[in-house]
Amino acid sequence: MTARKLANGKQLHGEFKVPGGKLVIADLDVTEGKISRANINGDFFLEPDEALDDINHALMGLPYDASHSQITKTLDSSLDDSVVMFGFDAHAVATAVRRATGFATSWEDHDWDVILPTEIPIYTQVALDQVLTEDVAAGRTRPAMRLWRWPLTDPAVVIGSFQSYSNEVDPEAVARHGIKVARRISGGGAMFMEADNAVTYSLYTPTSLVDGMSFTDSYPFLDAWVMDALQRMSVKAYYEPLNDISTPDGKIGGAAQKRLAAGSMLHHVTMSYDIDAQKMTEVLRIGREKISDKGITSAQSRVDPLRRQTGMARSEIWDVLIETFRERYGATPREVTADELARAEALAANKFMTTEWIQRVP
Repeated sequence: MTARKLANGKQLHGEFKVPGGKLVIADLDVTEGKISRANINGDFFLEPDEALDDINHALMGLPYDASHSQITKTLDSSLDDSVVMFGFDAHAVATAVRRATGFATSWEDHDWDVILPTEIPIYTQVALDQVLTEDVAAGRTRPAMRLWRWPLTDPAVVIGSFQSYSNEVDPEAVARHGIKVARRISGGGAMFMEADNAVTYSLYTPTSLVDGMSFTDSYPFLDAWVMDALQRMSVKAYYEPLNDISTPDGKIGGAAQKRLAAGSMLHHVTMSYDIDAQKMTEVLRIGREKISDKGITSAQSRVDPLRRQTGMARSEIWDVLIETFRERYGATPREVTADELARAEALAANKFMTTEWIQRVP
């Protein structure tokens, strides 16, 4: 049963560890749909002491399903400028409260799968992202991380949902190199994805995992496990806002997201493994405006592939990613099911392979 069904008349408990900060705990009583008792506690610092009573009092009387922003605004308005919150803030308290009521969740609140890489055509890959994201919202499947693998015969450019086809790819170079152009459901930029030159994964998760987070904060939060995996491979990676994964030698990857109103989200990342930078710059129309804020002079210099940095085979990198995700979140490995694949193939034929979708922004 969910916390939404259990809320009335129950004692609720939620915890949130502020990244780089302190632990915030919310112990609540809910009566007739409202917070009737609030006890905020943790290893944070707060001055003066009496401000804790003000925080607890401000929460009392709020609807138990109050939004993250409503809780944050209520707390901010209840505290004057003399209050010092060190290691936490009103946003963190709101997250702990929302976790107590079940509207926000942590990684540990979910049972995770790792969907192992299966060779799937590129149009079916992008369709499968939609299928599995919708399945998580509908409760048909568990949240998961899936690694992509596609045929050598499928060199591709995957463009963002809102990108212009004509502005992003060079049709002559696409034809000359036999490149397939696909459009995904998430925003963001174009990805040059020959079968052996990229490491791509997708996360399918309830949006409750990022409840109250800005998009800027959600990207590094969702990819913290990847930073762990890269560190295990001796890659010194870090996030560059909004959605680039970089190293001191250059960018290695980028992330994109799509959040569904039904309550689930897609988050995926493509990292360069052994990219043909010359071919990439022929196929993609990467102009000076795209790289003007990066302090560099060419698109080729932006990319620093994982093969050079790790010396590992792509399959070995997959193994590290799988093992890291399993260790951190207790995930269970599985294959793509026949039903999932069949529905993705049908969706690919009816949507993702059509000119109407691929060139929906001409």
